[in-house]
Amino acid sequence: MSVLERPLGAMPAAARNAAPQKHFLHVVGARPNFMKAAPMIRALSRRGSVQTLVHTGQHYDFNMSEVFFEQLGLPRQATNLEVGPGSHAKQTAEIMMRLEPVLLEQEPAAVVVYGDVNSTVAAALVSAKLRIPLVHVEAGLRSFDRSMPEEINRLLTDQVADTLFTPSAEADENLQREGIAREKIFRVGNVMIDSLVRLLPESAQHLPPHLPDKFALATLHRPGNVDVPAYLRQLLGTFAELSKKMPIIFPVHPRTRLRIGELHLDVMPNGTLHLLDPLPYLSFLALEQRATVVITDSGGIQEETTFLRVPCLTLRESTERPITVTLGSNTLVGREIGRLVGEFESVLAGRPKRGAIPPLWDGHAAERIAAILA
Repeated sequence: MSVLERPLGAMPAAARNAAPQKHFLHVVGARPNFMKAAPMIRALSRRGSVQTLVHTGQHYDFNMSEVFFEQLGLPRQATNLEVGPGSHAKQTAEIMMRLEPVLLEQEPAAVVVYGDVNSTVAAALVSAKLRIPLVHVEAGLRSFDRSMPEEINRLLTDQVADTLFTPSAEADENLQREGIAREKIFRVGNVMIDSLVRLLPESAQHLPPHLPDKFALATLHRPGNVDVPAYLRQLLGTFAELSKKMPIIFPVHPRTRLRIGELHLDVMPNGTLHLLDPLPYLSFLALEQRATVVITDSGGIQEETTFLRVPCLTLRESTERPITVTLGSNTLVGREIGRLVGEFESVLAGRPKRGAIPPLWDGHAAERIAAILA
């Protein structure tokens, strides 16, 4: 377990080329992780690396996890820790306890983690305690809002990571400001865009039937939006009103579905607000590309819409992906219902924000990472 004692970026090229076949263990647990791990596994496999995939079971709904194995071509022999739902503390602790024996048995050259979910920080802490080198893909993102559990996960993971791969320049700056050594940081682009680029042509075959010519696409799952009953009621009422101007397709996250049920809300005005079960990735991607506007509180969707140049209205006060606002098609509307309505109507009036695609978001980020790791 001492194969990668130095930061990978500091290892001489000749030593990397002569290194024996390496074993990388990937930890995934939530929807975005699958889309980031798939291109990484393919890129490292092409270089002869041994791959192990561990699915923590953090997302337990079929369309939120298992279907991604099928559509993204992930190895079916993945280890499933079957952790399931729970509070942040319970879920993180369960992942740590169940992952430790797997790492002790497998003895990988490095553990690769993705993004900012509980599975990420749990795997990071276990790896650090066992002195197994840790690779963080999508490092350095910051919302500067510590009320978000994901922000805590990002901060802790980056502090214990040995090698940090970033999607954009501001992520590099965040890490250096926090004291991360420059030689550990590599700007490679956005690996989630790799999956999007590869699967976008195929997604057209998965477009749901009977779509209106123009529609909005909505997602909602963050605690700040769905765990406050009065605000959730107001937000869904606004969706209902906006859907009278343009139909809204709303795949409902299991957490959000539970909260709606608890409020006994009727949010189906004349069939213009369409509540669906969570969608497989290819179906959702097809909807994203066709949507006139997307309303979301998801970080990954901010990135996908930026690449697709589809206007995105983000229901958050801050974002860890500021490049989607400064360069891309994303607009932060916060918790201001009036701002949401105003930006929605601007799109309807033919004044959408299209933006541009950030540098290195080209579908080749995983290849750049593999060239460094392997």
